[in-house]
Amino acid sequence: MDTPQDLPPQQPTTPPGWYPTNPGMQGYWDGTRWTGDTAPLTAPPMAGTSDENTMAMLCHLLAIFTGFLGPLILFLVKKDESQYVRHHAAESLNFQISLIIVYIVTAILFLVIIGFLLLPVVIIGSLVLEIMASVAANRGEWYRYPLNIRFVS
Repeated sequence: MDTPQDLPPQQPTTPPGWYPTNPGMQGYWDGTRWTGDTAPLTAPPMAGTSDENTMAMLCHLLAIFTGFLGPLILFLVKKDESQYVRHHAAESLNFQISLIIVYIVTAILFLVIIGFLLLPVVIIGSLVLEIMASVAANRGEWYRYPLNIRFVS
């Protein structure tokens, strides 16, 4: 069994969009360009309460069963109360909208038989990413889906 000194140190996670630029500083990338905003390089605040962590986790888990409706409802209800829950709800909502586009493309590709191979990959991949996001949200981490189109900020 690993003792605390045997485990690698935890790397501090930064909020989405903030990346190290100069030594001791970080800049903000909005997804298309550097905004010019800078801040000292520090670890971001983790979610303060277990309620926020639970709500953020629900944003991702509800998406598995309700598609975009669960994250949309949580986004509309909690967007002004908690920046942390707002972030996770927006991420989940963006991922669900991106998945709708992928499913439409996959349906079109059924005509050339590639869709039959692509559909199981998309379904399994989306489930894995949604579970990873819900676990990260429950731990109090700022999570961003890879390959996600940002419709809602």
